[in-house]
Amino acid sequence: MRMSIFGSSKSRMVDPADALPGHREPIFTITDTHAVLGSSLTGPWAAGTERIYLAMGCFWGAEEIYWRLPGVLSTSAGYLGGISPNPTYEEVCTGRTGHTEAISVTYDPAVVSTYELLKVFWENHDPTQGYQQGNDIGTQYRSAIFYTNGEQRDLIERTRDAYAKVISDRGYPAITTQIAPASEQIYYFAEDYHQQYLHKVPNGYRCHANTGLTLPALT
Repeated sequence: MRMSIFGSSKSRMVDPADALPGHREPIFTITDTHAVLGSSLTGPWAAGTERIYLAMGCFWGAEEIYWRLPGVLSTSAGYLGGISPNPTYEEVCTGRTGHTEAISVTYDPAVVSTYELLKVFWENHDPTQGYQQGNDIGTQYRSAIFYTNGEQRDLIERTRDAYAKVISDRGYPAITTQIAPASEQIYYFAEDYHQQYLHKVPNGYRCHANTGLTLPALT
């Protein structure tokens, strides 16, 4: 499947009353060693490192993009922004948990800046599609960023506004990316086979592509 750049979707978020009940405790465990970087998926990490959560469609390709960046210390695939606790992949795929497929990115800001991470985010998926990313349709594929500090929030909003002008000037619709504090959500790790999936399955499904539209430098 190929990504259809700057399309739209008619999916809708589940009503909380109709959400699946989820699970009181996690019903699976994961291996805590990153299959590519050799680092921990759960931490702790050295002082001065930061973490951000990004959702840009299928988390397999998104995670691969970020673990390749210098300065990224760890990545993982998970579920964020939903209602049902401790969801499974099968439950998320029903659309009745409210989660989006997200990745956690732990990084050293002295090596790779938050701006650089956001530049990769905006330029490598379609942030205008709502509850869809290319041929992948549903709320689990929505574009979203969950920040962990005020500096990240400021940069997210500034880069969104700058990129919004770029796409508007090209005649594309408005950005639909959800922006929210990570502190108001619980990040649930996805099942072990999803972690670093495209390292384990090199010929696996990839839906991400550079859109050809560049985020301008901030002034």
